[in-house]
Amino acid sequence: MCIGGSVGKGCGNAHDDVLVVQVLLTLNRPADLPPIAIDGGYGDETGRAIAEFQARAMRQAAPDGRVDPGGRTLDALRAGLAAGPPSALSLRGIMPAASPARIDRYLAPLLAGMAARHIDTPLRRAHFIAQLAHESGAFRFAEELADGRAYEGRADLGNSQPGDGPRFKGRGLIQLTGRANYAAYGAAIGRDLLADPTPLASDPALAVDVACWFWETRGLNAMADADDVTRITRRINGGLNGLADRQANLGRAKFFLAA
Repeated sequence: MCIGGSVGKGCGNAHDDVLVVQVLLTLNRPADLPPIAIDGGYGDETGRAIAEFQARAMRQAAPDGRVDPGGRTLDALRAGLAAGPPSALSLRGIMPAASPARIDRYLAPLLAGMAARHIDTPLRRAHFIAQLAHESGAFRFAEELADGRAYEGRADLGNSQPGDGPRFKGRGLIQLTGRANYAAYGAAIGRDLLADPTPLASDPALAVDVACWFWETRGLNAMADADDVTRITRRINGGLNGLADRQANLGRAKFFLAA
């Protein structure tokens, strides 16, 4: 489900729920109507837009101006979505915390990377984006906030040299960690990332591509085909940290991407 509570006059109108509904209204809105704000704040403009959609698209004679989880208006809004890869607007709906600027930073590399790595069905895209949304904090972080000292001396990560822990801490939208993983990805793209690992965080194309590479080389497309968010989370995280958030992201991603 893409919203947790109702949106409309007298409803709970939680910020993220309102923003998701505003995105859905915008995606369904005819070009001859003025745009509405996508800011997560419920007001008369959003209420009018819901009622207008109900009257125009649903032929309701007496629109109630509300969108309920599992309700007919939400179903009608979903029916109006176009199939295909994510757009800037659909990403805002999937990741309500992501700013338009962050989405613009990563959108083009994301579309290219998913196509190149066979993340090319609605279900694969939904699982991939749901995990990215959690791992990157809705595109806020392409580098692990911790200093990486916890990875020092980790033989399982190939950290054999003093300072390898901080040097090869997590980077990319799915955070690649450890000397061995940096060496493997560098070899795959023909670039010496052991000499300078920082572009995986600073270059948006690399931050996305390394996530797509990790996804493909770890067999995560097959797990996505099986709709197994738990196995995917374990493969990425080593455990189930943040599973509830990943599942919430997945619910929105499936809704917007017709998965």
